[in-house]
Amino acid sequence: MATSDTDRTAYADWRRRGRPAYRLVQKVWNVFWRRISAYLPKRLYARSLIIVIAPMILLQSVVTLVFMERHWQLVTQRLSTAVVRDVAAMIDLIETYPHPDGDYSELVRIAQNRLDMKIDILPPDPLPAPGPKPFFSILDQALSEEIRDQIRRPFWIDTVGESKIVELRIQLEDKVLRVFVRRNQAYASNSHIFLVWMVGTSLLLLGIAIPFLRNQIKPITQLAEAAESFGKGRPLPPDFRPRGAEEVRRAGYAFIQMRERIERQIEQRTAMLTGVSHDLRTILTRFKLQLALSGSKPDTEALNQDVNDMQAMLEGYLAFARGEALEDPGRFDLAGYFEKLGDEAKLRKRKLATTLSGITEIHVRPNAFGRLLSNLTGNAFRYAKTIEVKASRTRGTLRLTIDDDGPGIPADKREEVFKPFVRLDNARNLDASGTGLGLSIARDIARSHGGDIKLEDSPLGGLRVIVRIPA
Repeated sequence: MATSDTDRTAYADWRRRGRPAYRLVQKVWNVFWRRISAYLPKRLYARSLIIVIAPMILLQSVVTLVFMERHWQLVTQRLSTAVVRDVAAMIDLIETYPHPDGDYSELVRIAQNRLDMKIDILPPDPLPAPGPKPFFSILDQALSEEIRDQIRRPFWIDTVGESKIVELRIQLEDKVLRVFVRRNQAYASNSHIFLVWMVGTSLLLLGIAIPFLRNQIKPITQLAEAAESFGKGRPLPPDFRPRGAEEVRRAGYAFIQMRERIERQIEQRTAMLTGVSHDLRTILTRFKLQLALSGSKPDTEALNQDVNDMQAMLEGYLAFARGEALEDPGRFDLAGYFEKLGDEAKLRKRKLATTLSGITEIHVRPNAFGRLLSNLTGNAFRYAKTIEVKASRTRGTLRLTIDDDGPGIPADKREEVFKPFVRLDNARNLDASGTGLGLSIARDIARSHGGDIKLEDSPLGGLRVIVRIPA
């Protein structure tokens, strides 16, 4: 039992000592992976190609290295050994049976007919200076090693010159032996066929894999586009249907079922709100009728105002709860809206400057988007004297900026004002009905289009409202 306790204690100490090193390794790995991830492709198609190509390249690299080491280099070494052995035999014949008159024609004939090499006996001149070594040549290395091991004499070798011939010069006592050998006698020259086959089969596999991957990823891309269109309130692409692998088809059918359930819930909510609004409007109309029949009295005016406020609040609540999700997408004329905005600024006696660049119409839900702009510009007209509205489209995104010189909103309250029924002291988020839903409805509409609304400090000294939506 004591031994077991000792082992547990030692193991705990080992883990405690190793924890800092493990954390350091994990931190280094996280930094390394973040830097690598910055250069990796983000799209599924490109990543799938990497998954296919990277193992293929790695496998072929290993096979090539093994082939170079075990086959190409070994065969070249053996062929070079045989060639140097023949040259050594010629040297032995020259030194064993010397010819005082220098006539080695018979020896030259034997070398050419029997050994398939051409030899010359040259005067004892110095060997040429060493030539440039090739960057990658197994032949040069193998021949040099064999000459040093078998002949052990000064030599000069040229494997860079004529591609089909290798020249050797061996320094003898009173002469120089020059040998011309065909390259394929000392070098596995047909080994490149293996590399050609490897590259060819790789290209063939890629030619099959790339269209197959494209065909498999296309349904995923179409599903993503359909989901994005539904999120923006747009109809599904006309050619959309679940296709591809079984898992992708299941995801497509699940998306269609989810879309149908959401649309049914929206329809039910809309029907319920329509009934509620009809009943409440009936009661408010009855109140107005009774007040009108009661005549003009001091307290009647206050009651009329209360009824009007109740009706305005009711319309605001229903608009927020109903939303504009069932509205069909259409074209919204920004240029026409800016003209109306200029007329409203004249009526309210406000200074307005509008800028419209690169776009005049956008594809949105017109009524909903008009309500978004009315809520935002209405707040600016209510609390500021100078307003600037700019609209531009870059990279498929509409950017709408509304600047004013009003009181603004504190930075720590700019997210809170988007919550329903939240009011600040300066009431910057109140809409015309006083329900505190203006900015909430505006952000809800922007997000239903796939965008959002942000609040910042304005160069005019007040509030800047930035609307971004895909367009």
